Amino acid sequence: MGVAAGWAERTGLVVLPGGALVRGRRIGVPPPAPADFALLLAPGPVPPWPYRRLRWPDFWVPRDPADALDALREAWRRAYAGQRVEVACRGGVGRTGTALAALAILDGLTPERAVAWVRAHHHPGAVETPWQRRWLRRVPGGPDQRRR
Repeated sequence: MGVAAGWAERTGLVVLPGGALVRGRRIGVPPPAPADFALLLAPGPVPPWPYRRLRWPDFWVPRDPADALDALREAWRRAYAGQRVEVACRGGVGRTGTALAALAILDGLTPERAVAWVRAHHHPGAVETPWQRRWLRRVPGGPDQRRR
């Protein structure tokens, strides 16, 4: 997959370990191009395309872990179905980075490798807190989720 898979603009795009594209961005900054689905991790303006919002306080973890895992799996499935998926929070780093790391775990990486991966491919400050790293250890991955 690549930019030809539907994204007209590269800004914020990361390629998941299995090859799907996902955009990480800040809420409140106009997106560089439309998406097909947004996973919103903070209050703020809503996009004109379908979205799902999680209650996820800044610097913390999702209030409802089961709902968060369901939403992350939905985003992951949509990305591998060729849809333009974005993940966004207020700053576009901590919660967004943690969610992107969770998508990498769904793709088959260990939590430790997923943190290193998201810091290398999205933002060096992604996954900002120890409790975000701890929460990632609870994200189930494995062969039933892998695309590669």
